[in-house]
Order: sequence, then structure tokens, then C-alpha cells
Amino acid sequence: MFCGIFGIFIVASSNVIMNLEYYQFKTNSSHLDFEFDSEGPKGTIRKVVRFSPQNANGITYFNLGFGDLDSETGNINDLSKSNNGDREKILATIAHIVLVFTEYFPDVMVYAQGSTSARTRLYQMGIANNLDEIQDILNVYGYNAGTWQRFAKQVNYEAFLVVRK
Repeated sequence: MFCGIFGIFIVASSNVIMNLEYYQFKTNSSHLDFEFDSEGPKGTIRKVVRFSPQNANGITYFNLGFGDLDSETGNINDLSKSNNGDREKILATIAHIVLVFTEYFPDVMVYAQGSTSARTRLYQMGIANNLDEIQDILNVYGYNAGTWQRFAKQVNYEAFLVVRK
């Protein structure tokens, strides 16, 4: 266990998902906040994934927020560029966190959109590269031209929605 900015955290056990290495992470008792450390040439950088409940047109979903933890303010900076040389490991960690979150909350929808169009594109590439494995566990949707549709490779999306099968 670990006491951090969000209180008492429980450590996740394994380190491989979809044949991708990921960082160990911790979550709090609500399972809405997750923390892990990026390790690379720029040192150790604390990362946070936060699931925030939202409501649109009477439909509740959870927004996935991600960024660097500002140790002074406790805020999440979703615009920071760490460039710590571990992008794929970070994406795999976020994917694993989504799976753990949806184990605790199997009936919820998780919404994700990058803080910039480049980050949204990065998320899309990560989903597309691992789509076969992801679709074994989650239904994946992309938002394009004003509508939600099943995720398909070679289509540019503005946002993503996943629901555990």
C-alpha cells in the first residue's frame, strides 16, 4: 500500500497486458483515481488517470482525464509534454487502468479525448494497433461527423467511448 495525494492506494499486480509492458499503478478506495510513475531520461514523472462522472442528455458516463501531477498544486496537467521516452508503456498503462476501472464498474461507459488533436490521434493509433485484443474485452466506439460508431481502423475520430462486454 501507498499513501499519496489521493489517500491510500492499492497496487496493481501484473505488468503485461495485450503483450505490452506497462507500469505498476496505484488506486484509491473509490477506484476513480490512479497514479503511476513514468521512468526515463528525464527522471521519474508522476502520472495520474482520473475518472470523472459526467452527464449528457440524461446519460451518465465517466470522462478519462490523464496528465502529469503537479506536486505543488495537486492538479493534473493534461497539456504537459514529458518526452520521457516511454510513450508506448504509458499508453499500455492507461489501457490497463481502463480495464481495472471497468472491472470495478462493469456497466459504465468511459469517454476519452486527447487534450489536443495530436493526442487524440495518438490514442486512436494505440487503439487501432491493439484492436483485436481490446475488442475481446471492450466494445469500442469512435465519434466522427456528429455520430458515434463502432471503432474502425483508417477512420479519424474526435473522441472514443468504451464499454465492457
